[in-house]
Amino acid sequence: MEKIAFTSEEMSETVEFFVLEQTKINGISYILVTDSERGDAQCLILKDTAPQDSDDSIYEIVEDDDELSAVSKVFEELLEDVDIDG
Repeated sequence: MEKIAFTSEEMSETVEFFVLEQTKINGISYILVTDSERGDAQCLILKDTAPQDSDDSIYEIVEDDDELSAVSKVFEELLEDVDIDG
């Protein structure tokens, strides 16, 4: 499982997550990340908000309930053994 580090501009701290899956919907990249490799772990759905011509990714937590619900369903289909509670 791939492990990636995120740096928050506001807090100047680095947080590491494990990437469970990634997908692209309507041209927007989403990743499903978790804080632990085992057991019942917390997960987040992040979307890339960087301009399309950028080489870097800027990920933000999906907070819109409708968007979160739709993307959660896609990740549940991609990962058959995962149940995502919103």
